Amino acid sequence: MDKLKVGIVQQSCSANTAENIQKSMDAIKKCAENGARLVVLQELHTGLYFCQTEDTRMFDLAEPIPGPSTEKFAAAAKENGVVLVTSLFEKRAPGLYHNTAVVFEKDGSIAGKYRKMHIPDDPAYYEKFYFTPGDLGFDPIQTSVGKLGVLVCWDQWYPEAARLMALAGADLLIYPTAIGWESTDEQAEKDRQINAWMISQRGHAVANGLPVVSVNRTGFEADPSGVTNGITFWGNSFVAGPQGEIIQQLPADKELAEVVEIDMKRSENVRRIWPFLRDRRIDAYNDITKRFRD
Repeated sequence: MDKLKVGIVQQSCSANTAENIQKSMDAIKKCAENGARLVVLQELHTGLYFCQTEDTRMFDLAEPIPGPSTEKFAAAAKENGVVLVTSLFEKRAPGLYHNTAVVFEKDGSIAGKYRKMHIPDDPAYYEKFYFTPGDLGFDPIQTSVGKLGVLVCWDQWYPEAARLMALAGADLLIYPTAIGWESTDEQAEKDRQINAWMISQRGHAVANGLPVVSVNRTGFEADPSGVTNGITFWGNSFVAGPQGEIIQQLPADKELAEVVEIDMKRSENVRRIWPFLRDRRIDAYNDITKRFRD
């Protein structure tokens, strides 16, 4: 495949699950009508980002996979003839939950899933309370549009995750995301944070010679506990090419469904002039599996 049109869906979410899902459905349809063959939704797109507090009632939001939400999104993938990347709160067993990306083939079947491996635990991002670290490894998901290296949000800071996906033959890296600012941060700090976020992922593109698709939510969500001033999600969903070049970047504060064309042949061409995989010193990397080299 030389060219791939990808739909990126940046939306805000409310406590109304049906409304959130319908918003996603409308965006999927719009992307398909504009030629997208692959559509990517943001992290935990069916509801609010509930991890701002630790509340056992929030586990009621989790669903089995397959389950009610996968049925809806499978139907959307089939109806629109697109490969679809979703992000759901998975109930695997009582007391065992995951942050799980589910990929649907264009016929509505489940092509595969990825359970978020790196789980943060920071003020307003209390994900370790809710999510068990993934156990499916860093394996790309084979689809009709290629092998998708799907990772989720906090995974995007880890070069190891991107590298392992690339070494397993991923054709592109995909990051459904929910990240934003706390309102008391100074503007200079906000700028540093978002620049670091983009630089890290563009760096994964460069180091692995692969396109990167990063889709983040937008809008403000209050902290139910009142401890913080809530999160303003910073949007800025973007697509970068294999040299880190920005192909498309969305604004911070708008809900948009945009279709971006990626030249998939560029990965081969870039890897020929920057053969990083060839020059890796695999004989000298054993210590990478240590927590720290004392």
